[in-house]
Amino acid sequence: MRHNAVNWAGNGGGGNVGRFGSRNRRKGIPNEPALLAAAAENPGGSVAEIDPTYIDDPNGYVPPEAIRGAWLVDSSGKLTGEYQENPRHGVPQDDFSKLTDPDHWLGWLGDDPATAVRKGIEDSLRAQVADAVVEWVKILETPRFLTGGRRHSEDEQLMLVTRAALAAPFALSVRTTHGRSILLGVFSWAAVNLSPPEVRKDRHWFDLGVGLDWAGERLQGRIYEIDGEDGTAER
Repeated sequence: MRHNAVNWAGNGGGGNVGRFGSRNRRKGIPNEPALLAAAAENPGGSVAEIDPTYIDDPNGYVPPEAIRGAWLVDSSGKLTGEYQENPRHGVPQDDFSKLTDPDHWLGWLGDDPATAVRKGIEDSLRAQVADAVVEWVKILETPRFLTGGRRHSEDEQLMLVTRAALAAPFALSVRTTHGRSILLGVFSWAAVNLSPPEVRKDRHWFDLGVGLDWAGERLQGRIYEIDGEDGTAER
């Protein structure tokens, strides 16, 4: 193991013991100043070994797959010599489970909502940087959803969905000619005129460095912004 090519990130509080299951083993404690310093700062916790192949900044967002494993730290801030291997270590993958797992109707996004949202994110990035290539996307929290409709003119028991929107917090890795960047933010999508014969309109918002509460508060207004617009707009 080349420790001079490894990043370390501490996790305090002791709640991380067993974070990767039972695949623990004893290892000789390396004389690595950064590792020992991270341990001292996280008594009773653990220090994650981050693979720099997939991540550059251990203080930013680190996808679970980029963690090789974790050293356990005793209550005095010393390494115990116990190391937990991460069975998920490898190339980071897309994760849209927080979008698709909730029991919320996403029919307005088509047969594959995850693919639709990923494409929306890619299109938003490429509108700003033409050569952007998205390596992976992870939805970090359950999105905020909005759905509006009207009663069917011939059957009051039926509701016709006329507009829908979501705000989904994300982390993603994007490569351009300038290198790789890890981005955090919220992707929002609103669509109106969902019931034929009206002409459907869609709009995307790609907000970096904001939280879900911020985007959620603006979703109600955004879903009505596009009523007077023609076509699809990105920003």
